[in-house]
Amino acid sequence: MTVGPWTTATIAGLKRPIARSVQLRLDVADRVDHLPGQHYVVRLTAEDGYTAQRSYSVASAPSDPLVELFVERLDDGEVSTYLADVAEPGDTLEVRGPIGGWFAWDGETPALLVGGGTGVVPLVAMVRHAVATDRLDLLRVAVSARTLAELPYADELLAAGAVVVLTREAHGVRPPARLTAVDLLPLWEEGQTAFVCGSSGFAESASQLLVGMGFAPSAVRVERFGPSAA
Repeated sequence: MTVGPWTTATIAGLKRPIARSVQLRLDVADRVDHLPGQHYVVRLTAEDGYTAQRSYSVASAPSDPLVELFVERLDDGEVSTYLADVAEPGDTLEVRGPIGGWFAWDGETPALLVGGGTGVVPLVAMVRHAVATDRLDLLRVAVSARTLAELPYADELLAAGAVVVLTREAHGVRPPARLTAVDLLPLWEEGQTAFVCGSSGFAESASQLLVGMGFAPSAVRVERFGPSAA
């Protein structure tokens, strides 16, 4: 898998769609095409030479001319606090990517996407790619969050037919609850690869559910994120 070198990216757009987060649209110099599920590293350098870097999944489809990153602001996050509180359109960042080959959808085979909290971000890239290539029929999606207001890209996920489970509020006729095998079983199809992304606890629980349903462990690909997953 080709990994792009360190390069510069200009912030072409910046939004804060949900609390404690920032959505960045980056114009990456000498950009290398990415696969849905891959990530970029953002590196910051202080005046004294101190550096801090953090990996963020790409939310945009490969066909998007810009690279979209979604960043959750963590109080002790050296990079996330800068991106959420300080960065502005027109600023230049140092980035490297795309990175990752295991947690990447090829766009041609059936997949079951299971995400918690900000762990839905790489799955959104997969959904967007499927929409762009008219292959949404290949994907089945289930996501979990504390509340709908805290779920990144909620409208797009719902439009794609995602099963949405909320742990702190009701969703439709469903009371607050965690994701269960009952939610996932109707989404199963022959030949699927499962992509699971979320906090360590969420990823472990969801992976166990899938293996319990009959998925081979080798068919369950996991990406663990920070503390935001439900």
